[in-house]
Amino acid sequence: MQPDAAANYGGLIAALVAFLVFAFLVFALRRAQQRKRQALDALERREIGTPPEDLQKRDETNQALEAKGEAAPVPAPEVEPEGEPPAPELVPTKAPPEPRVAAEPMDERLAEGLKRTKEGLFSRLGGLFVAKEIPADLLQQVEAILLTSDLGVKTTNRLLESVKDQLSKKELRDQQTLIRAIEGEVRSVLAQAHQGEWHLPEVKPAVILMVGVNGVGKTTTIGKLAAKFSAEGKKVLVAAGDTFRAAAADQLKIWAERAGAEYYAGAAGKDPASVIFEACEKAKVLGVDIVLADTAGRLHTKTNLMDELKKVKRVVGKVIEGAPHEVFLVVDGTTGQNAVSQAREFHEALGLTGIVLTKLDGTAKGGVIVAIAAELNVPMRFVGVGETADDLRRFDPKTFAKALFGT
Repeated sequence: MQPDAAANYGGLIAALVAFLVFAFLVFALRRAQQRKRQALDALERREIGTPPEDLQKRDETNQALEAKGEAAPVPAPEVEPEGEPPAPELVPTKAPPEPRVAAEPMDERLAEGLKRTKEGLFSRLGGLFVAKEIPADLLQQVEAILLTSDLGVKTTNRLLESVKDQLSKKELRDQQTLIRAIEGEVRSVLAQAHQGEWHLPEVKPAVILMVGVNGVGKTTTIGKLAAKFSAEGKKVLVAAGDTFRAAAADQLKIWAERAGAEYYAGAAGKDPASVIFEACEKAKVLGVDIVLADTAGRLHTKTNLMDELKKVKRVVGKVIEGAPHEVFLVVDGTTGQNAVSQAREFHEALGLTGIVLTKLDGTAKGGVIVAIAAELNVPMRFVGVGETADDLRRFDPKTFAKALFGT
């Protein structure tokens, strides 16, 4: 064989071998892809519940079509038969939250007014528990603190009985236990005397007789009440029954003008009873809702003062049936136990229906409120904690206790 022919023959053999290798690789690759596709298809059919024999038949059909060079048919997506829609999943609902109990309101101005009373009482009680052991004379020290804080004799005695009981049961161990006992007693006393929320008498005109000694803030309190009632849409008449002090009538007139209230005053030195009588007659003509009647705070003697007030009370009842409908005593909170004495004397003479305590913001003797309630069972109606009309607050025992004890 010639060299050239041998070279051509060798090249042909090499090309044929290369072609066979390439063809084998292509065939192997296609076969691998086919197997992968069949495996995936089988897995998908099994997941949707196709029987194994159907899978095998389909695989054979696809192989035959591929051998002829045709594409395997794409199976149509299965459609779920129509029917009743599935019932919605029931999601359990949460139970409504328990209603929250409203906290007792906190009057910030009242709390500020009672700050000195609170600090004096609590700091002194706290000093009893500085040592590890409760002092042997605890009851005597507690009694002294309560009396000098103007809580009154009856309240103090009631509290001491409670403290004795706790000591016998070994329940009194610290300052907080003692303060809780005091708070409970204070709340009980005030609630007993409170007689519910105060409302204006349902008569027209309603007559409120204002009494009290000089210097307690009686005239100013009348002016503030006139402003409060006027702001509530009531028509008010202020009667200047203190005819023995000219400055009182002038001051009251200024308050009446500021409050937009009617004003009536008699001549200087005129009989107070006749002035208030005439003021009530005028109130009936004008269609007034409320008459606030000022009275003299001081006469020559206490006996004359009380007799004059009794006369005023009798005369007013002749012009308006049932009048006076309220008798409010104004007392100065800074006088402490002297306020209790005043309340006792006026109550015996006139039958008080309410107390107005002024100047509470300038004293550490706010405990006198409790003393008056305990000893006279006369309700506290208003307390003054500042100079403006808004600083004259309606008294509420729960609000008072919260402001004093911070609970």
